[in-house]
Amino acid sequence: EHAMETLMFTFHKYAGDKNHLGKEDLRALMEKEFPGFLENQRDPMALEKILRDLDQCRDGTVGFQGFFSLVAGLTIACNDYFVLHMKQKGR
Repeated sequence: EHAMETLMFTFHKYAGDKNHLGKEDLRALMEKEFPGFLENQRDPMALEKILRDLDQCRDGTVGFQGFFSLVAGLTIACNDYFVLHMKQKGR
């Protein structure tokens, strides 16, 4: 329940119109909540590509479902890295 509440609060904290994240909303969210992700991107267009991939209505915004897909994808990637790292350490 706490994790769900945190996701909802975070989305609405940055959503400019309270239902969608615009490009600048998404940029602010990523810079504040996922700073390591953006810092490690080699592609300067990474944020634009993320927005395009998550923009289901093709209106330049991301709804809660798209935001949740982003968080889920990042979490899966981090977990995969964590599991690989633990295997390399012999745990």
